[in-house]
Amino acid sequence: MGKDRIPQRSASDTQPAVKRSDSAAIDAFVRQARALATPAGEGEGRLILALDATMSRQPTWDLACRLQGEMFDAVGKAGGLSVQLVYFRGFGECRASRFVRDTSSLKDLMTRIDCRGGHTQISKVLAHALKETGQQKVNALVYIGDAMEEEVDDLAAKAGRLGLHGVPVFAFQEGHDPAAETAFREIAKLSKGAWFRFDRDAAGTLSKLLSAVAVFASGGLKALEARGRPEDRLMIEHLKKAGGRG
Repeated sequence: MGKDRIPQRSASDTQPAVKRSDSAAIDAFVRQARALATPAGEGEGRLILALDATMSRQPTWDLACRLQGEMFDAVGKAGGLSVQLVYFRGFGECRASRFVRDTSSLKDLMTRIDCRGGHTQISKVLAHALKETGQQKVNALVYIGDAMEEEVDDLAAKAGRLGLHGVPVFAFQEGHDPAAETAFREIAKLSKGAWFRFDRDAAGTLSKLLSAVAVFASGGLKALEARGRPEDRLMIEHLKKAGGRG
């Protein structure tokens, strides 16, 4: 998997610009990501945001960007969660940013992503998460997509390994594709994460659930319990049913 070179203190990039996502959504992502915090004494969390950027996602791409920004809402202002953006599109293209705390360096990358035709590469995303957590602990993986065109057994095996490594996958499914739902639910179950429907008509609920994921990644179940919002209690219920640990 290739990595986009994203310096911690610079948003410059030598790649040519392509179609830009909604600037307000990107600004929200950067503003909220800067506000990430880790509860005192908890240490720094690491969160991977993985996106299907194939052509079928184009109609709701800006919605996904906005929700990703809102997932960081109410986590705090001190800064303490490192975020990595992973996306795939086209024919075999799968890229990952560096983990960054100063996510202004992600702004340039996100505005350069456009959706392109191609098959899903979920296996690469899961393998990448396994590699990353083998080097340094990853606390959670968020995946947003609408399709699955791979061998379910392969995805299940990698998801199970993520579960053994304590990396829950929070799978957000756009649409109602039955093959995708079966696979996403299995990935969430085996990794001890959770599955949710990604629905533009429930954007408010989704943004709250995504913010709960960010809180979990930065402080575990204890942080969710301490915040105690309805979405936090729902996330705790999912995690405890799956056997997750704080």
